[in-house]
Amino acid sequence: MNTIKIDKKTCLMVAHRGCSGLERENTNAAFVAAGNRSYWGIETDIHYTADGKYILYHDNSTPRLCIDEMVVEKTTFDTLRSLTLIDLDGKKGRSDLRMPTLEEYIGICKKYEKVAVLELKNAFPREQVHEICAAIEAMDYLQNTVFIAFSYENLVYLREKYPTQPAQFLTKAYTDDLIDLLKAQNLDLDIRASALTEENVAALKAAGIRINCWTVNDPEEAERLIAWGVDYITTNILE
Repeated sequence: MNTIKIDKKTCLMVAHRGCSGLERENTNAAFVAAGNRSYWGIETDIHYTADGKYILYHDNSTPRLCIDEMVVEKTTFDTLRSLTLIDLDGKKGRSDLRMPTLEEYIGICKKYEKVAVLELKNAFPREQVHEICAAIEAMDYLQNTVFIAFSYENLVYLREKYPTQPAQFLTKAYTDDLIDLLKAQNLDLDIRASALTEENVAALKAAGIRINCWTVNDPEEAERLIAWGVDYITTNILE
């Protein structure tokens, strides 16, 4: 499958879990595939492990992509790292398809000069939010990282130490209190695309809030959202 190019105008494109339309999601192969294309950013998901380390994977448990049945946050880093993921054809066999480390992901983003869009999965303790930031800062890439999270508290913890760090609140729905929530912590928005209307996009833009939307793989839908004025589109395959 080839990536589909659209007229992006000023909208910035984010590769969802890497270029997951071409390579297995959230693997170094997917990150490199995105790096070799015109995407502005590369999105991924970070969990902490049972032994207090970090691993990149979307689901809370492993069977969808690993066959093996494990809960990510109750399993050690070394055990998770030893698993090979199934390829897009549903088969195992590629030894490179493993859960990446935070350092590998940031290293790829840095090499290809892509913005790291990092989802803090589930609820993180304050110390771990700050520890993740410190690890990225040590790699001299915090200024090129955007944090996203469904947990509002994760972003509150981020703001305590990093008041100007780019961050987006993830949500599946547009609610009446959303703009106030975002403005209270100086956050932008990362929202399910189907929750957006031309009217609420206009309201968000009037409030000075930048809008990311997910996951958009249909060119016509992308062009409609771009016409409404969204700032970012997160996609598996559009470019």
